Amino acid sequence: MSDSTATRTSFGVRLRESMREHGPLCVGIDPHPPLLRAWGLSEDAAGVAKFADACVRAFAGRVALVKPQVAFFETYGSAGILVLEETIAALRSAGTLVLADAKRGDIGSTMDAYAHAWLGAGPLGTDAVTVSPYLGFGSLAPALELARANDRGVFVLAATSNPEAVELQNITGADGRTIAQRMVDDAAAANAGAEFGSVGVVVGATLDSAPDLSRLNGPILMPGVGAQGGGADSIRALVPAADLAAVLPNVSREVLQAGPTVSALRDKVAELAAEFAFLQD
Repeated sequence: MSDSTATRTSFGVRLRESMREHGPLCVGIDPHPPLLRAWGLSEDAAGVAKFADACVRAFAGRVALVKPQVAFFETYGSAGILVLEETIAALRSAGTLVLADAKRGDIGSTMDAYAHAWLGAGPLGTDAVTVSPYLGFGSLAPALELARANDRGVFVLAATSNPEAVELQNITGADGRTIAQRMVDDAAAANAGAEFGSVGVVVGATLDSAPDLSRLNGPILMPGVGAQGGGADSIRALVPAADLAAVLPNVSREVLQAGPTVSALRDKVAELAAEFAFLQD
């Protein structure tokens, strides 16, 4: 990207434009063993490479955001990481935005190293990365600063849908806010003054209630859609109508179970895109 500020566009703005062009879906690439077996592929790096290649051909240039789940590539060591690097490169060369689902969270120099791995110019560099703020939102500073400098994005785990998280994330502080709400509010502060912020939050689509998202001014990634039980109705129940245009339903298993053919994957994406078209109305 040019160093000229006149030609630079933030991740948030690029993502919003991609959502308007392709619809709001974030589609996962999750080559976990049951799916590899269902697709008739070997449970090794070679099988993952074939899986990822089909996903790239199905999704590139057709969805707003693609989210490889890093763990399913890391499982196979350096060979799996090489497949991930090639997958990221292929998607980005096609002009498709890539979110690394790495859920990194640490402090100081270690967080800085994670940030440079996923938001830098190296072979794993993506457009955005998921991060965990549960060592304190301030621990994310290296990632937030590098994302800002490189016009990349971060998605902060705020209110996740796994049952183990609810007890922690719903703890209420002296100011009356839950921990989840504080994470959303801190993300909103990081987006202050932006046309559309590059600091998103992750909010589960299967929750009974969600934090107040009205001041976020950034993208809302909502996993738990499809096979996990969330859908259009649950999103409407959790997100005010004025903020629906910021929502990215994260669909992974629901799409990937339609494989292994590229045409079947594309058909499923088209079906789900139509289901969630109301988000961009």
